[in-house]
Amino acid sequence: MSELANELENVSANKCFGGWHKQYRHFSRTLGCTMRFAVYLPPQAMVGENVPVLYWLSGLTCTDENFMQKAGAQRMAAELGLAIVAPDTSPRGDEVPDDPAQAYDLGLGAGFYVNASEAPWSRHYQMYDYVVKELPELIEAHFPVSDRRAISGHSMGGHGALTIALRNPERYRSVSAFSPISHPVDCPWGQKAFRAYLGDDQALWREYDASLLMADTRATLPALVDQGMDDAFLDRELKPETLEAAARASGYPLTLRRHEGYDHSYYFIASFIGDHLQFHSRQLAQ
Repeated sequence: MSELANELENVSANKCFGGWHKQYRHFSRTLGCTMRFAVYLPPQAMVGENVPVLYWLSGLTCTDENFMQKAGAQRMAAELGLAIVAPDTSPRGDEVPDDPAQAYDLGLGAGFYVNASEAPWSRHYQMYDYVVKELPELIEAHFPVSDRRAISGHSMGGHGALTIALRNPERYRSVSAFSPISHPVDCPWGQKAFRAYLGDDQALWREYDASLLMADTRATLPALVDQGMDDAFLDRELKPETLEAAARASGYPLTLRRHEGYDHSYYFIASFIGDHLQFHSRQLAQ
């Protein structure tokens, strides 16, 4: 822990439901740039208890702030004794490449939680390794948390949470997602990002497709997915039916819930985040 003591810079701290919401900056060896993340520490962590952690991955154009400010998760996290960690959605900085057209769905704010293999992205866009390895190492070294982990996310972050959990079931107790990009090899968002970051190797694309991974896996990590049926991206980008079919094919323990009238926004997430936190808390207690 002492070897890492100088790696984190506290940016802000706000007391919240008896715990603390904090933002930190650090230099990421994995991404080769300075990164920011947010952490919510519940009251139990303030009295010496090592609490379990939920990692939250946000969607396109988001930062570490969107979920922490809009989802309303802290009240129940405090009750359940659950820490929440929210990283940024891509590497950042003047030296980090961005989409020349400055599109919202590629480059800054759109890391897609993959390890890029193609220039100019490969030097910095290693978000998969950052979320799976470097960030948990920092969190578990610096904060009163245990190695009992869960992972969740929204949209692009839902895609990231599902693929990371399916590829690393030994590292997590549960996974959930709101409105995930379920089959990115067959939707415009995924195809654009994968072609840029991963090139034309379709076998490499498959490693980051939740539906294809779920259809082939023998893992039994419990999964909860919520989808709003008034989501403007439902048919073109999200395709939850492919995830459902994959779970049927492999017998995977997926609960997929459809909600009439809800869209892609944080109003939807705020409406059901309590269910997700309770779901993860039950699995983390086992």
